[in-house]
Amino acid sequence: METIHFVLWEAMKVLGLTLLGLMAVKAVASLRPAAGEAGLRQQRRLKLGLHSLTLGLVLWGAWSTGYDVAAELYYWANQGNLQHNDYPKAFENALRAVQLRPGVLRYWRALVASKMYVGQFASALEDRPALESLSGGGLDEGDAYQFALCSYLLGQYPDVVQATQELIRRSPYYVASYVLQGLAYTAQRKFPEAEQSYLDALRFLPNNQVAVEGLAHAYFLAGDRARALAILNETATRPFSAEARKSFEALKSLYAQ
Repeated sequence: METIHFVLWEAMKVLGLTLLGLMAVKAVASLRPAAGEAGLRQQRRLKLGLHSLTLGLVLWGAWSTGYDVAAELYYWANQGNLQHNDYPKAFENALRAVQLRPGVLRYWRALVASKMYVGQFASALEDRPALESLSGGGLDEGDAYQFALCSYLLGQYPDVVQATQELIRRSPYYVASYVLQGLAYTAQRKFPEAEQSYLDALRFLPNNQVAVEGLAHAYFLAGDRARALAILNETATRPFSAEARKSFEALKSLYAQ
């Protein structure tokens, strides 16, 4: 949908520039000189000036449109790079899109995502003010979660807890926030808080693999091996993928040692 809007908008801009140029040329051509040789010379100078101004405006519009198109092409290339797991190239193309058109929110989002794929978590966090400004002073839950995840990957666990608490207040059904909060509490060895976070996640989405494994791991680290194994054994009664079940079995073998 964004691509269709972009193409239509750029087509309208080109059409508008063309019509503006034609109307300006026609208006200048219709000018009538004052009487006498002096009036004719004045008309020539005026027409030359107006034609130059029209040409300058059209060229400026074409230059601006060219930058828009180039930035959008870099953005499309970034999306293709991400689909093909070419993360360094994705980062390069997203950065070029932002450099050409820094006022476009989706280009910044593409840049943040690309930075995360190449491990530039601190740099991604530095882009937060830009996204907040372009979002009208706040962040949607997806962007806020991305930055909270960056903080987690940097080991900034108190910041993660603060961010996820805010996310949960705003969007109580956004399960990823509970899971990330549980991971942060586990890293801080705050196991009761981690347990509650994972249980909240499973209350909304009982088949969330990460929440199940996180809860079992929190019990195990807290020294309650029996509860860790019990959580994993309970998964036999619920629908999980074959890959998830393989992961559960591996954890059970580890915890049973």
